[in-house]
Amino acid sequence: MSHFVVDTNVPVVASGRHAKAAPECVINCVDALEEIYRQGIVIIDDADLILREYRRKLNMSGQPGLGDGFMKWIHSVQADERHCKQVRITPLADNPDNFLEFPTNAHLTKFDPHDRKFVAVAMSSKVDPEILNAVDSDWAKDYTALTEAGLHIKFLCPQHVKPVR
Repeated sequence: MSHFVVDTNVPVVASGRHAKAAPECVINCVDALEEIYRQGIVIIDDADLILREYRRKLNMSGQPGLGDGFMKWIHSVQADERHCKQVRITPLADNPDNFLEFPTNAHLTKFDPHDRKFVAVAMSSKVDPEILNAVDSDWAKDYTALTEAGLHIKFLCPQHVKPVR
């Protein structure tokens, strides 16, 4: 089984709610989520930070898009280790949007605070997951520093976002 950390923009695009996402991008996101359903394990934090972000941007009913279906699915399987692994991440006392597990690379000081939880989860997981990104440029801008920290990022929509090496 493959392990994945899924940035919120992936199910948002899969639900067709990103105005600038090309049709191929939407298809790539749908395909990635379907692969996860078939043979993947999603990694989330045990403090509910990732699920809270999903809930803010997706519909718990599972409708109307496939990304909303992902929200409903991940909520229902979050305790099932065959589909979901929960890991502990440690928010820093002086900045709850930063985490002890986040790499201490000087090039990452301006990395999006809202995406730091995904990095911390991947680092804490110890299973070398693939981080899925659709249209978020921060992952591309900081690609070199993130990969030097040992992270693996998959850009589902290279027509919109390409890693800067």
